[in-house]
Amino acid sequence: MKFKYRLNGLGCANCAKKIEQKVSQLSEVQNVHLNFSQALLTFESPNKEIEPNQIQAIVDSIENGVQVQNLEQHHPQPTQTKKNHLSLRIIMCLLLFILGFLFTFENRFSLLYYLVIYIIISYEILGKTILQIKEGQWFDEHFLMTIATLGAFAIGEYAEAVAVMLFYQIGEWFQQKAVNQSRQSIADLMDIHPEHAWIRSEQEWVKMDPQDVKIGASILVKAGEKVPLDGKVIEGDTTIDSSALTGESLPVTIETGDPIHSGVINLTRPIIIEVQQRYEDSTVSKIIELVESASAQKATTEKFITRFAKYYTPVVVILALILALFPPLLFQDASWSDWLYRALQFLVISCPCALVISVPLSFYSGIGAAASQGILVKGGNYLEELNKISSIIYDKTGTLTQGKFSIDKIDTYNMTEETALEILAHLEQHSNHPIALSIVDAYGKQPSTSRLTNLEEISGKGIKGQVDGIEYYAGNRQLIEELNIPLTFPASQTTIVYLANQTDLLATVHISDQLKPDTGLAIQELKKLGIMEHILLSGDRQERVDDIAQQLDISQAIGQLLPHEKVHRFENILQQGERTHKRFAFVGDGINDAPVLARADIGIAMGALGSDAAIESADIVIMNDSLNKLPHAIRIARKTLHIAKQNIYLALGIKLFFLILATFGLSNMWEAIIADVGVTILAVLNSLRALKA
Repeated sequence: MKFKYRLNGLGCANCAKKIEQKVSQLSEVQNVHLNFSQALLTFESPNKEIEPNQIQAIVDSIENGVQVQNLEQHHPQPTQTKKNHLSLRIIMCLLLFILGFLFTFENRFSLLYYLVIYIIISYEILGKTILQIKEGQWFDEHFLMTIATLGAFAIGEYAEAVAVMLFYQIGEWFQQKAVNQSRQSIADLMDIHPEHAWIRSEQEWVKMDPQDVKIGASILVKAGEKVPLDGKVIEGDTTIDSSALTGESLPVTIETGDPIHSGVINLTRPIIIEVQQRYEDSTVSKIIELVESASAQKATTEKFITRFAKYYTPVVVILALILALFPPLLFQDASWSDWLYRALQFLVISCPCALVISVPLSFYSGIGAAASQGILVKGGNYLEELNKISSIIYDKTGTLTQGKFSIDKIDTYNMTEETALEILAHLEQHSNHPIALSIVDAYGKQPSTSRLTNLEEISGKGIKGQVDGIEYYAGNRQLIEELNIPLTFPASQTTIVYLANQTDLLATVHISDQLKPDTGLAIQELKKLGIMEHILLSGDRQERVDDIAQQLDISQAIGQLLPHEKVHRFENILQQGERTHKRFAFVGDGINDAPVLARADIGIAMGALGSDAAIESADIVIMNDSLNKLPHAIRIARKTLHIAKQNIYLALGIKLFFLILATFGLSNMWEAIIADVGVTILAVLNSLRALKA
């Protein structure tokens, strides 16, 4: 039996090891694994009789006995206490630093005074540098700062050595604040985790953890509460706020019998829900896990920065050594202290913080902005890929159209419309086909099963059966032609259900799947964004597909495709695109388009709230039925990449300018600090613009 638990506020890798060790010591479990990036603890129990409360006790003991106990000791990311501690150290050292300028000290006392300030403000950085050197990882920003400041002390520039560390820590404080703001914004957007479920127990409602509620249980959701689990409303009508999932701000009406998803908020009246999914399989659980794991999928730009920093820092150190050593060795009038000072500036200016923090933060913020609009992007790589799309291929039903058939008109011959609809409803009452369901819905009453006899399906053509003892046929044009009943009118763009007896046509029912109201506007917006090629693939009749394409100004439409033919045709389009360097996105409803979604350069599942197939197969999931979200997603992707590139050009451009100044002795350490800390703060603040969708 396999168990999965999410650990809140997980500490560092040392904490993770202790958690795994502690679980391994328990006789009830085996195969322990902790996913550090997502704080997910999974373990297996050979004892299938283990009770849920025993498992929870295990997890509680882990969290209380290991994680919380060691959090302050080992956590690599600052807790609130540590952030406050850093703030106090910065303020204290800044005041002492200013006092050092106001009063003149003797040289020895000056060294001691600034050394004390230096140790207070930089002991963490010095410690990290030593640890990195022990582990064989020399070249990072901590190493650069340590070498630069110790070198400044060596040449008697005490105040400037302290200034480097002090302002570097101020920059770190701004970085932490910005990253935390981005994380908090995403946490606020994804604050859909339900705290409890009210479950029926004998004559009362009892509060229970949603993870412990079983399928088939009845739960109560009061007005103002989040729906904790996926299910079906079995009692009560209400309105819900689904904005946290779909980005849709308008309330949605929910009635008895309607499905309902976890994470939405019940606004008006209490409802009772029959649970149909376990918590770990629920919509809210899948969405939270998807967003949290999105940062693991790095964009090409992010990967470039990581590789760049790996080689950049050693090169910088080598260049600084050359700058410090070669001029004094080659030129007699060159001063050792002067060129060493220039080299130290070189190290400070070259610190890569602005790049390694701001670029990933840009993509993380972009993912958060998309999530706030009900657009789930599985990683920065897909956000970046969305920028390259030149053509979009669409499924029709449920993507461009509403996916719900309705009757346009009924033409009758020697029969009233009401009678024709009544007969058809009785013939179609046992079918789950969307067209049959639309006929029964239009009839508006429950057909009588006793009036229908001798029902027989005619494969691929329709059905025949007796209603009140009279034999009728209902089906497509081919069925009527096989009965040798003449049809004097041409094929229609709408779907037609024909009703006939053995000799005469009795009625024709015109049924169509209507376009979504915002589909045309969405395609216009996509064309304004420069995506001019739009292709429609559908299993519907070619006449209907051509009509849809004409209404939406779609350049190419291919109909009458079976599922395997759709995949084959899509493969052909992709192969043609590879020869012309085109990038294709496929937009489908996420339920029966999984093979194509997975194969596309970018697979976009639309209207996929609660759809396992969509979340598994697609790269981007639009959680409601609005195609208008697609141009918005593209705008977010373009803005995010634009900001990431801005940060790269800003950081490298300013640093290169100041490096040239430092090399020729035209700057000092204060300007080097501005080139490092100032650029970092600007780049980080610029990254946060991506949060604004």
